[in-house]
Amino acid sequence: MSVFSLSSLSARIGWLGASVSIAMLALAVLLIDASARMKTSLDWVSQTEQLIQKIDETMADLREAESGQRGFLLTRDTSYARSFDYRTVEATNDTAALVALTRDNPAQHDRAVGLQRIAARKIASLRIPLSLGQSGHFDEAIAIVANGHGRDLMDDVARRAERLRQSERDLLSVRLYAAQQQSSWNRQLPLIGGPAIIALLAMAVTLIIRGVRRPTRSILHSMHAFGDGDRDARVTDTIGTSEFRALAEAYNEMADRLAVAGSLQSISDADLQRANSELRRNADTLQARSEMIELLGGMSHRMQTARTDGELAAVIQCFVPRVLPAIPGALYAHNHSRNLLVRLASWGDLTLTQEAFSPEQCWGLRRGQGHCVVAPGTDVVCAHVDDPSAVYHCEPLLAGGEVIGLLYLEGVVEAESRFRLAVLTENIASALLNHQLQRGLREQTIRDPLTALFNRRYMEEALAIEIARASRTGEPLGLAMCDIDHFKRFNDELGHDAGVVVLRAVATEMTRHFRDGDVVCRYGGEEFTIIAPGAMLPALVERVERLRMAVAETSVRHGDRSLGAIRMSFGIAAWYPEMERNGSTLIQLADNALYRAKRGGRDRVVVADQPPTLSIAAE
Repeated sequence: MSVFSLSSLSARIGWLGASVSIAMLALAVLLIDASARMKTSLDWVSQTEQLIQKIDETMADLREAESGQRGFLLTRDTSYARSFDYRTVEATNDTAALVALTRDNPAQHDRAVGLQRIAARKIASLRIPLSLGQSGHFDEAIAIVANGHGRDLMDDVARRAERLRQSERDLLSVRLYAAQQQSSWNRQLPLIGGPAIIALLAMAVTLIIRGVRRPTRSILHSMHAFGDGDRDARVTDTIGTSEFRALAEAYNEMADRLAVAGSLQSISDADLQRANSELRRNADTLQARSEMIELLGGMSHRMQTARTDGELAAVIQCFVPRVLPAIPGALYAHNHSRNLLVRLASWGDLTLTQEAFSPEQCWGLRRGQGHCVVAPGTDVVCAHVDDPSAVYHCEPLLAGGEVIGLLYLEGVVEAESRFRLAVLTENIASALLNHQLQRGLREQTIRDPLTALFNRRYMEEALAIEIARASRTGEPLGLAMCDIDHFKRFNDELGHDAGVVVLRAVATEMTRHFRDGDVVCRYGGEEFTIIAPGAMLPALVERVERLRMAVAETSVRHGDRSLGAIRMSFGIAAWYPEMERNGSTLIQLADNALYRAKRGGRDRVVVADQPPTLSIAAE
């Protein structure tokens, strides 16, 4: 009690602080130790999860490598070989990581080393057929793959990986249990230590409050009176402790100064309110701009991944009204072959009616910068705008100085929306350019450069898709194989250029006689293939017969010379559900029918016989 009879409040508070500090230090030491134990447990759990993940990645990489090897041997596409190299390197790195992660566990380390060795053997066994295929010996390579040794190795790899994975899962269960026990102790420690410290603090504070309450009450009374407007309110009572006496003197001095400064307070308050309002406006502007940048980022990402004009139009119609609300408009893309701006998408209550127009009709495109009419008569009106009193904004979309599109907006774009318009224009221009490049690249990969028909690779992919659709829906599917009769005569007697003219003339007639849904391809050389989804066999035969007669009536000239009559032979086959899904049987049937047409005198259409196995199945 002698400590609390001191006139200084500092001694009392010092005693309280020392007591609480010691208690807090003890609790902190216990918490740090518990946290360290918890971290160790979690590190073990994390290492186990990482090791299981590496096992799964190793198996996935080996399977992908095996798929890449077989894909290369079957399709001879070098991209599969590159996939093989990448996956084998990843698998090797993953097994090395497994060995490193299990060094602290001898049993698991031995299993990881065994997995690494068998994985290396599997990779070596996969590389031998791949090397043979890269050297051109595909038959030998396929024979090695077919002997089953690689499957046995893969089964051994899977068994070793599963043993290693199961052991780690057992360890994971043990470590999770340890982590749960440690977590339970960590929760109990604050529940015990916290209340104890609070009780100690409450007891000490209660003793101190007894010596603080009277001077505090006196000072607060004077402060409340001063706050209520009594500028003469001062502390006059006798204060027991030195700290409170100093506080009372400081308060009285402060009250004197506040009385002098009271007249300036209203001015300061007004300045602060103005500054606060300005900060709020700036904060709101930055917040709105940040949200708009996030919205534009999402729109840009979706536009860059759009694959068709319809997908790109859907993205535009979804996001532009959110970027520029209450402003209807349209997006035009530049068609270079026709030199026209063609409408790709529109949104809002748009009154514009033109679907396409020439670049010369837009002042924005002619000047290479935005052109806006904010009120009737304030500027010239573009020729593609029907209403001479229209209020609109044309923003050209340029890339490298070349026109790729136009953003047309009906209404006035306010000053605060100019930032949005600038970023929006840049993103749309980039997406349109990327879309055009992707479409051009795809056309190059699926089109035959000589005839502009689809190539053989696209035909095989399309046939697989149509067979899958026919098997699912039950719709008919026909295939026609055709060949130009005596085509060698054109090349040998009239020259290679004459042969090219004949091929292009035939391609033109084939495109003219078949629907947009049909797939007309150049199979190779003077051979062509026609995939006719949904076509019944009699209708397909009739259509092919009309094509044969049209080709026979075609007059083709090369320079000043007539190339003479062109004759074609056709073989037609229909797909049945009992056939193989890869289309090889259907192609073989049509090709056999074509051979019969050739052998039967050429210049005719022959329908393939239904295979006996299919007839029996149908019965």
